[in-house]
Amino acid sequence: MILTCPQCATRYQVDAGKFPPAGRNVRCAKCGHVWHQLGPAPEPDPDAEIMARKPPSASPPESQALEAKGIAHAPMAAIRAQLAQEEHDEARVSPLGRVAVAAGWLLLVALVLAFGWAAVTFRDNVATWLPQTSPLYGAVGLPVNPRGMDFANIAYRRQIEDGQVVLTVTGNIVNRSAHELSVPLVRVALFDADKRELYHWTFVPGVSTLKPGETARFRTRLSSPPAGTHDLEVRFAKAGE
Repeated sequence: MILTCPQCATRYQVDAGKFPPAGRNVRCAKCGHVWHQLGPAPEPDPDAEIMARKPPSASPPESQALEAKGIAHAPMAAIRAQLAQEEHDEARVSPLGRVAVAAGWLLLVALVLAFGWAAVTFRDNVATWLPQTSPLYGAVGLPVNPRGMDFANIAYRRQIEDGQVVLTVTGNIVNRSAHELSVPLVRVALFDADKRELYHWTFVPGVSTLKPGETARFRTRLSSPPAGTHDLEVRFAKAGE
């Protein structure tokens, strides 16, 4: 241990063991100055250093966990009561929430079913308003009639009149829409056994318009139909036919 005189700055090499931590008075041999010299600082305890650096526990103390919930300064009885109330509220609200979700799903299913029923039942009206839906209905095996007009009770008969074969075709035209419609021309086509068209003709029905749900009877005749006629088709004529 080295001592330095505060008066004359003379330096002395002394034994540090002679100086307690509280220190002692010393006198300079050169100038006679006396001062109080503290002893060396005690060495740190390695075990104490290890204890001071011990890592904290992975789980926070109960007081810290409660403080995170904002109730660190409440009595334990009040804390337990608050937690019990929260659990009770959750248990009471949860069934109501499940009922609301179930009701929402039921309403959604009911709307989908109602929409599907209307789309199938009124498919002719839908196809009239949205012609692009006709292929969709046909793809699922639901024929549609965008015109709102349809045929019913189609029949044909062959008979001999004045030595000639006469083909007579009869049937009904029905207005299946919800409003009055004009009756278009009717086209009759004859086909052979291989579905090749042999002949066709058009005619004007006996009425020009039909009210909703109204039916009109038609009758058309062809003399000397082509030989090999196997089948016929009755439909409304398209523009230009």
